[in-house]
Order: sequence, then structure tokens, then C-alpha cells
Amino acid sequence: MIYQTSIMELQNFLISIIALILWFFIKPYLHRRSTKLPPGPTALPIIGSLHLLGSRPNQSLAKLAKLHGPLFTLSLGSVTTIVASSPETAKEILQKQEKIFSARTVPDVITAQPNPQATLAWVPGDHLWRNRRRICSTRMFTNQRLDSLQELRHRKVEQMVSHIKKHCSGAGAAVDIGRLAFGTTLNLMSNTIFSVDMVDPEFETAQEFKDLVWRIMEDAGKPNLSDFFPALRRLDLQGKKRHIRPAYERLHEIFEETIEKRVKERSFGGMERKGDFLDVLLDQCEEDGSGFDRQTIKPLILDLFIAGSDTSAITTEWGMAELLHKPEILRKVREEILEAIGKTMSVRESDFEKLPYLQAVVKETMRLHPAAPLLLPYRAENDTVMFGYTVPKNSQVLVNAWAIGRDPQYWDNPSEFRPERFLGSDLDYKGRDFEYIPFGAGRRICPGMPLAIRMVNLMLASIIQSFTWRLPEGTTPEKLDMEEQFGVTLRKAVPLLAIPSTE
Repeated sequence: MIYQTSIMELQNFLISIIALILWFFIKPYLHRRSTKLPPGPTALPIIGSLHLLGSRPNQSLAKLAKLHGPLFTLSLGSVTTIVASSPETAKEILQKQEKIFSARTVPDVITAQPNPQATLAWVPGDHLWRNRRRICSTRMFTNQRLDSLQELRHRKVEQMVSHIKKHCSGAGAAVDIGRLAFGTTLNLMSNTIFSVDMVDPEFETAQEFKDLVWRIMEDAGKPNLSDFFPALRRLDLQGKKRHIRPAYERLHEIFEETIEKRVKERSFGGMERKGDFLDVLLDQCEEDGSGFDRQTIKPLILDLFIAGSDTSAITTEWGMAELLHKPEILRKVREEILEAIGKTMSVRESDFEKLPYLQAVVKETMRLHPAAPLLLPYRAENDTVMFGYTVPKNSQVLVNAWAIGRDPQYWDNPSEFRPERFLGSDLDYKGRDFEYIPFGAGRRICPGMPLAIRMVNLMLASIIQSFTWRLPEGTTPEKLDMEEQFGVTLRKAVPLLAIPSTE
């Protein structure tokens, strides 16, 4: 009798578990059917529309927008996702209803890092986030602070140019444009934050940092079952958290060594302060109620390093790739630089106003290849209505900046690289023109935008001025691989190799 009772209890337990699992998968679909969501593709049982994402979701979602409209719904597992693919829908999310969409949908892999709640990019727009952003904006990215660091940027770019010149003495040796741009921007960020170079003069250590950063950016952007079925997060079925965790830990270890050294230096009262951003953060750590301490400043520093180095390097590489893909545009921009500055004087930021075509090249590069193609995902804090449709509370919201920048309703021949479209145009990237939002818009617009623009213009102008460039033997401009590799950022799938010459 006891045995039979135990069997019945086990059966009832299993039935309850199965019922809960079925309810877990069925409930989202019942809710969707009772709510007037934006249109979208028919969802399959359990997986929804996951099979439609593909390896390049920015492109897949752009194609779906042509079928279902600029605001459509995807069922990604158990997660309702709303996708915006037009300037009008982006404006509604990023400006008109920005308070409702001030939170983030946080990819599971992001939580693999120590103290993920202390990041700048991924936390809700609460008072702690506002304080972190205020510190960054007022102590690192103001025009006054950026102007004071002009000489530092010039030195770092001149070091890159000197390194390339060594290749010119070889037998047509090709250089990896992306790796050099990454090492240069990484040293700029490490000097701005720590007053030290993290990449050696020969750029050999740049690859280690580049691999660490890309592992984070790629894993955070790839489809992950843990994000589509949150109840399964603890299992880490695809092993993505296990894969990404060593990269986070290695970068935190590097930061901790530098922070520990600085804390010891500051403990000796007579030692002169460096006045860099680390000093700013350590001062905050000493203030009661600031929300900063030794552990919480490292995720913030990591965000700055990744955003400051990876995105600027990617944009510089894409810019050179487009110019080598269209040699006539490369000749035109080089002629502008040589006519305005000459070949012997180094390019300086004060020269930019004399280089409108160069600035147009950078803008066009960011239109075709926005560093963050889907921006970072938003989360609806409450139910809201957009264009007659309901966006449910806690739904994920994606803004496809890549698709918006290629919308034929706003751009003539949108797939063509044509910098002339920006000449004489008031269109800019500061979040006011929603047909062009490479840095996002609203309260979540990228705070490092002023630095990124200066750095990309300076690096591109300097390497175009100092060298003539050609593709390696066997590669023609027409056959140059221009495929994308998707992550949180959108890098070139095949690294750009090019041969410099001073002749």
C-alpha cells in the first residue's frame, strides 16, 4: 500500500511538472493572441521565429521588415520581441517614449562578468546609472576635456603611422588595418583612464586584447537559448557563459593590477596625482553614498575600454575597406588632405573643418556599417501603445539601425558607398535625425560619441595622407570581401590587409 501510494505521488509530481512546462511554453502564445501586437511571421511551437534569425540577424530582420512592416513582432522562444526598422518607429522608442524604454534586456552572457550590475551599458536607467553616466560625460567626454587630450591622440596616431612606415621598407608587406586601429585606440583609452600604454610599440600585444574584446562582443550578440528561454538560464545549455567568463576575468585581472598599483601610489601623500580618469573614479570611491568602490569601477572601465577601442577600430577598418573597394573615392579624399595640409605636416584635429570630404567618408561609413547594428536591446517597463499596436510590459525591443541607414525611402541607392550624399547636408549622428542613428539617440545615446568621431577622423586622415594603399596580390577592388560578422558590434568578417607605400 505504501509502495502504491509512492508511485501515485511520483506520477502526480511528474504530471505537475509536465503541466508547468507546457504552461510555461503555452502562456506567452495565449497572451500574444489576446493582445493587439504588431504584425509578424507565424511562430512555430516552442521555438517561435528563432529559425528566421540566421547568422546575421541585422540583415534577416531587415528582410522581415519588408514583409511585415517597420514595426513587427517576433516570438523568440518565450520572449516577445518588437523590432523597429524605420526612423518613425525609432523616434517613438528613443525619444517620445524613452522613459518606458529606459531599461535593458540583458543577454545572459553579460552576467558572466564580475559585478554586472555595475556596468554602464546594461543596467536600467536608474539613479546609479545616471551618476555613472554623469561622471563619464563631465569628466571624460566634454569638449574641454577632449581638447586637453588632443596631443595624446596625436602621439598615439603618429606612433601608428611610424609603425606602418616600417612595413614600407619591406617587400610589399601587408598590414592588418583593424589590428593597428584597435591597438591605437586601446592605447588612447588606457592612457586616458590609466596613463599607461597597454599595447607595445610593435602592436604585438594588440591581438590578445582584440581577441578578448571580440570574444565578449561576439558571444553577447549571438543567439543564445538562455536568452530565449530564461527559465533555462541556470543550465547554460550552449556553454556561452563558460566560454566568455575567462575573457571577462582576464580583463578584470589586468585592471585590478593597475588599480592596486595606483591605490598604493596614492597612499603616499607626497606623490603627484596623475589626474586621469582612474583618479576621478578612486576619488568617487572615497565619497560616501557614491555607489563606487574598488569592485564596481572595473565593469565601468571595461565598458569604456570596449566601447572606446572596438567600435572606433571597426569603423576605421570599414572606412578603409570601402575606400579600397572604391579607389576613385580614396584618390579624391587623399587629394583633399594633401591640398589642405600637405604631405609633411601631421594631420591635427583643428584641420577637420578643412576636410569636408573626409568627414563625409566617415559619416557614410557609419551609415552603411553602424558599429552596433541593432543598438543595444531595450525592455518595455510597462504596457504601451505605438502606432495603434500594444507593446507589452517586459517585451524586448530592438532598433535596427543597420536597416534604418539603408532605407530606400530616405536614402538614394542605399547600398552604394557614396560620401557625396553628406556634402552640404545638415544630417548628423547626434541623435536628432532618426534616419541616421549610428550612436543611438535619447538618454541612452553613446556617451563616447565625441571621442569616437575625433579618433576615427584622425586615424583615417593620417594613414590616407601618409601612404598610398593597394590590396595584396590577387585581390582586386571588385573582389574585396565585404561580408559582415555579427556580434554586439559589426566587424568585417575577413580582416582587411593592405599594402602601404610612401612613394
